[in-house]
Amino acid sequence: MSKIVASGIVKRYGEKEVLHGIDLELEQGKIYGLIGRNGAGKTTLLSILSSQNPATEGAVTVEVSPDDAKPDDWQGKSSSAGNGSNIVKMRPRSAVVREPVWENPKALSHLCFSRELNQMVGNSANTMKVKEYLKIASLFLPHWDQKMADHLVAEFGLDTKKKISKLSKGMLSMVTIVVALASGAEFTFLDEPVAGLDVVAREKFYQLLLEEFTETGRTFVISTHIIEEAADIFEEVILLDEGKILLKENLEELLERAWCVSGREDEVDRATAGYTQHHAERLGRSKSVTILEPKQGEVRENEQTDRLEPKPDGAGESRQMDWQADTDMECSQSGGQPGFTRGNADVETPLRPDGTQRQNAASIQMRFARDAAVTVQKVSLQKLFVALCGEEH
Repeated sequence: MSKIVASGIVKRYGEKEVLHGIDLELEQGKIYGLIGRNGAGKTTLLSILSSQNPATEGAVTVEVSPDDAKPDDWQGKSSSAGNGSNIVKMRPRSAVVREPVWENPKALSHLCFSRELNQMVGNSANTMKVKEYLKIASLFLPHWDQKMADHLVAEFGLDTKKKISKLSKGMLSMVTIVVALASGAEFTFLDEPVAGLDVVAREKFYQLLLEEFTETGRTFVISTHIIEEAADIFEEVILLDEGKILLKENLEELLERAWCVSGREDEVDRATAGYTQHHAERLGRSKSVTILEPKQGEVRENEQTDRLEPKPDGAGESRQMDWQADTDMECSQSGGQPGFTRGNADVETPLRPDGTQRQNAASIQMRFARDAAVTVQKVSLQKLFVALCGEEH
């Protein structure tokens, strides 16, 4: 498998629609972070992608190589030989074959959705033991790695003789982690895997996940509310807001174009003219906002507003001095990362892995603050998430 493709996914429960036309591609060999507020539809989306829940509309398909395709996907060619007719099987016309996920055992054999365990079965306690649950998982997951499962049980100190109804919140999470990592599935989905885990156990999980990813190149999609911790392992992030995908982007590139601008309110408005202001916060005459610069090649709305009229020499410096107290206001979206004020020396601009140039913090500051007394700071993923998804619609 090389890719999972969700097209036009809609999910309704009765008259309530919880997913609205989701289009999503998940590529092989990446760790994705799926973040969103409670009720945004994260668990529902993962359950549909893994065929544990049918979509009301739309389809989920997987791209497989021709060698893994079902016989029905091969093109048949008739030929006559004596009194009989033979079908000569040829390779598919396309290099890639798409198969539906729903009720397709071959496709499902490459998927695993390890979700929170239920300690109740109906009105009764779940009396299944951990070892029984893991045994059932091994039977349903064809790529199950028993050696890894045993190693993880020992790492987390799990008592496999305990009943699921007797497990703590952290132990329940440990069981779901064991199933996810030992499944061997090419595409593995985890829903809140560190919920209830203490900080030591969480760090152990992140380490084990990265080790498995490095060794196998498996794809992981992790839904979590502990954003700041998990951000270090994400290659791409998917923001789900009220049943819609707000963005899907390489995390490093996303944070390169996210900035917090703070200062006197009228100066902030001047500096960010033409940008959408997110999560505006005010304190007296000061204001801070989060803005997203357009992606490379894109043009933001009202770009002409960026061409401000020149001011007399020294005017900007005077404002900088008059309002220094206001611009010293801590920007809550900064996430503790360093800020840049006008007058900072140029800094060396590092390169991305692909060789292209990263955003130069000094040039960013000068662009926003060239005639406005503002402070520009980097934004963490958690603060950006709050800015984009924390406002009432």
